[in-house]
Amino acid sequence: MIAAMATFTLHERLANDCIAVGDLPLCRALLMNDSRFPWAILVPRRAGATEIHDLTAADRALLIEETALVSRALKKVAGAEKMNVGALGNIVPQLHVHVVGRSSLDDAWPGPVWGAGERIPYAGAAAEACAGELRRALGL
Repeated sequence: MIAAMATFTLHERLANDCIAVGDLPLCRALLMNDSRFPWAILVPRRAGATEIHDLTAADRALLIEETALVSRALKKVAGAEKMNVGALGNIVPQLHVHVVGRSSLDDAWPGPVWGAGERIPYAGAAAEACAGELRRALGL
């Protein structure tokens, strides 16, 4: 198990690709900087965690609850038809969970968002506006 007291550092790729939303009790909530999809990422603030089984039982339970919370908030904010949730970690080894709002009209439907075209970053202040909407929906 990963010690909760170790120093947490967000992986450089996540820091570069995302906009900070805020901290939940376990996870740092991020917004993927891709305007094509409503896409949040949850990163448990546990140094060295690469897999869900690296977390304590209590942290695993909290991760599920925070994933459900973010899923509900993102679905409400984005009006998504379907929520996709996954922890892949093939490129970024740090444990993180993707929460993606999907619509039958989105660029990748019905396939996965990974590898579907090129990322389109939010323009201007839109990134912070979207992060702010999600922040408010989460009560942060």
